[in-house]
Amino acid sequence: MRQQPSLWLVIKVASIFFVLCLILTLHRYYTFYASFDQGIFNQVFWNGTHGRFFQSSLSSSLSTNVVHNGEVPEVFYHRLGQHFTPALLLWLPLYALFPSPVTLTVLQVTLITAAGIVLYALARHYLEPPLAAMVTVSFYGANAVIGPTLSNFHDISQIPLFVFGLLLAMEKRKWWIFWLLAVLILAVREDSGVVLFSIGFYLVVSKRFPRIGLAVCTLSFSYMLLLTNAIMPLFSEDISRRFMIERFGQYTDEEEATTLDIIWGMISHPERLIGQLFSPLGKKISYLSGHFLPLAFVPAASASAWAIALFPLLQIFLQQGESRLAITIRYALTVVPGVFYGTILWWANHPKRFKPSFRRFWVGCICLSLFFTLTSNPSRTFYFVIPDSIQPWVYVSLPQQWHHVWQIRSLLSQIPSDASVAATTYIVPHLSSRREIIRFPALQLRNDRQQVVNVDYAIADLWQFQQYQVAFDSDRELLKQGMTVINQLINSQEYGLIGFADGVVLLQKGTPNNPSATNAWAEYQKTIQIS
Repeated sequence: MRQQPSLWLVIKVASIFFVLCLILTLHRYYTFYASFDQGIFNQVFWNGTHGRFFQSSLSSSLSTNVVHNGEVPEVFYHRLGQHFTPALLLWLPLYALFPSPVTLTVLQVTLITAAGIVLYALARHYLEPPLAAMVTVSFYGANAVIGPTLSNFHDISQIPLFVFGLLLAMEKRKWWIFWLLAVLILAVREDSGVVLFSIGFYLVVSKRFPRIGLAVCTLSFSYMLLLTNAIMPLFSEDISRRFMIERFGQYTDEEEATTLDIIWGMISHPERLIGQLFSPLGKKISYLSGHFLPLAFVPAASASAWAIALFPLLQIFLQQGESRLAITIRYALTVVPGVFYGTILWWANHPKRFKPSFRRFWVGCICLSLFFTLTSNPSRTFYFVIPDSIQPWVYVSLPQQWHHVWQIRSLLSQIPSDASVAATTYIVPHLSSRREIIRFPALQLRNDRQQVVNVDYAIADLWQFQQYQVAFDSDRELLKQGMTVINQLINSQEYGLIGFADGVVLLQKGTPNNPSATNAWAEYQKTIQIS
C-alpha cells in the first residue's frame, strides 16, 4: 500500500471523511438537531420491516389532502405519491438488522464515502495516480458533498455512488452493469431521471456512444413522464397539486399541473423561463462557484462538465424558492457527478498543466471550500461552534445542549414504544419507529381502523424554539403556537401535564395534571420573553 502513495492518500482522506462525518452526524442526532425528514425516512423504513412498504403518517402530514384539504394525517398513507423511491428497498435488509434512525445516518455517510472510492477508480481510468488522487480529495472537501452528508438522511445520497459506478462501467465497457445502475438511478426518486438524461445527452453530443446516449435519454425521459403522470397519481394527488406548483408554479396559471403542463408552460412562456434561469444572477453565479471551487475552477473550462451537469443544473435553476440554491442541501448532489467527471476528462486532455504551482493553488481551493463549509454550518451541525446569529446573538453551547438532552430523555422514557404520539420537529426522529406519530401541534390522525383519534401522548420542546426565536420568525411563531395549544389542552382537561423539564412539556390524553409539573410549567412561562 505504501508503495502506492496516491492510493494511500485517498484511503486516508476517505477514512478521515467517514469518521468525522459519522461523528458529526451522530452527534447531531443524539443532541436533538436531526429534524423532521430523518423521522420520515426512519418511519418509512420501520413500516417497511413490518410489511407496510412506503407508508408514513409523517409524510401524510405533508400531503395535499392535509395541507390543502384540511384532512387529518393517515397512518396508511403511501409516500410514493410524493416521492417515488423504490431504490430504498435495497437497504431495507440492513435496516431490519439494525432498526434505528442511527442506521440511516451511518448508511448515508457510507454511501457518500464509497462514492469517493469509486470516483478514484473512475479517475484512474484516465489520469495518473497523483492527479486522480487530487480529484478524489476535492470530492471529500467539496461543500456540495459535505453539506448534504451532514444533513438528515435523504434518498439523493445514493446518486453519486450509482452515477460514478455507471460511468466507470461505461469506461470499462461493462454494459450489463451500466444498464443495471441506470435502472437503479431511475429508482432513486421520480426526478433522478434528469441526472441520467444528462448523461445520455453527453453521450450523444460528444459522439462517444450516440446510440446508447439516445437510448438513455429516451428511457429516462419516458420513465419520468410515465411515473409522474400515470403511476404516482395512483397513490395521491401530491405531484400535481403540491410539488409541481410549489417548485414550478411560475410556469402555469392553474392551481394544479402535471409535468407535461409545466413543460408546455416553459415552451409557451419562454420569457418566464429565461427570467427564472438568470435570476437572481448573483446567487446562481455563487452557486456555480461553490461547485467549481474545490476543483480549482477547472469544471468551468470543461465542456464535458457543462454537458453532464447541464440538466441537473437547469432543474435547480428553473425552480422557484431560495433553498434550491443552497449548496449544502441534498439537491446539490445531483450536480456533483457531472462536475467531477467533466473535470476528469479535462485533465485527461491537459495533463501537463498539473504543475506544482497549480497543485498548491488547488490545495488552497480545497482548504477554502472546507472553510466555507464550516462557516455555512450545514443543517446546524456545528451549532456549538458557529453562532446561528450575531445580531441578535444566538448561540447554544455544548454543555448547555447536552444538559437539555438529558432532560428530554427523562421524559421520552415515559412514552411507551407502541403509543401514538405527537412531537415537535427535533424530537420526531427519536420517536419515529412507530405506526402512529405526527408533528405537534397536530394531535389527530386516522388509524388503521379508519378512525380519527387523538394521540395518546404529546411532547413539545419549547426550549429549542426559545433559544432561536429572538432571531428567527419561524421559531417565534412555533413558540407562541406551542404555548397556546398546551395551555388550551391543560385547561380543557383533554390532556394532562404529566412531565416538565427544561422547557420540555409532556402531555398524556385523559390523565390528571401532575401538580409539580404544572407549577414548573407556570413558572417557566414567566421566563419567556417573546421578541
